[in-house]
Amino acid sequence: MENELAAKAEKIPEIKNDVCRTAVVMAAKRAIESKRADRLFEDPFAAQLVGSKEIQSLMDSWEKQDGKDPKSNTLRIQFVAVRTKFFDDFLISVIPEVRQIVILGVGYDTRAYRLPLPPEICIYEIDLPEIMSRKEAILKDIPSKCHRQSIATDLQKPWVHLLKNHGYQSNQPTVWLMEGLLMYMDKKEINTLLQTISDVSVKGSYLGADLISVKSWQIGSKTQKGLISKNWRFGTDAPEELFTAHGWNASVIQPGEIRANYGRYSVQIAPRSVPGRRRSFMVTAKK
Repeated sequence: MENELAAKAEKIPEIKNDVCRTAVVMAAKRAIESKRADRLFEDPFAAQLVGSKEIQSLMDSWEKQDGKDPKSNTLRIQFVAVRTKFFDDFLISVIPEVRQIVILGVGYDTRAYRLPLPPEICIYEIDLPEIMSRKEAILKDIPSKCHRQSIATDLQKPWVHLLKNHGYQSNQPTVWLMEGLLMYMDKKEINTLLQTISDVSVKGSYLGADLISVKSWQIGSKTQKGLISKNWRFGTDAPEELFTAHGWNASVIQPGEIRANYGRYSVQIAPRSVPGRRRSFMVTAKK
């Protein structure tokens, strides 16, 4: 079976766009996490989407950068592991109140296939054609846990009509997820996106997203060797205000804090009262 999957993957064009490549890296980290005995989640599809050769190539590259220090290797995975677990739990917690999930910039997210979702739930996945075409080709024979709609488009262009054409009901509560997305957009684009979401979300809808601090953005965007950080375009030290401006009551937590640690986050987190630090934020909000 594994050989068949590998053969199929070899016939599918590789992801070449830099920003799209970040989805490959994130999925590779989820695949690595899934192999741990103490894994925070199990994503059996991440390895299929990335491919064993690509995962090994990334691991070899990280080892050259970090050496064989197990602590360094752990640090590379822990953020993605904690973030994935946090938003898994968030989605499951709000499912009783919604019947629609929209994942913007979905990348190689496989929650439609791996989370214990009620079959009547509908997940709408939106990302660039380069991402969606490869994902569809690799997972085409795997049934999702619920209704799933795949939409290939650029979020910089009009997209709400596509969402509605695929069955989205703007008069029904929704949970929106933007995981690993907003840092790749500038402030104007983010505000436009959040206003668009608000315009098609009724009261009782939910939202999940993550962001980085101004310091993280400033340092990361200058590191041209970093595939992920060199493409960052936005950071904020006041994420609550960003969402409040668009009608969302937001709660913000840093990975590593008590409710977002899971016994795995080893980096010491400075209180938010200490200014000018590199930080990541995970946001959950309700309209």
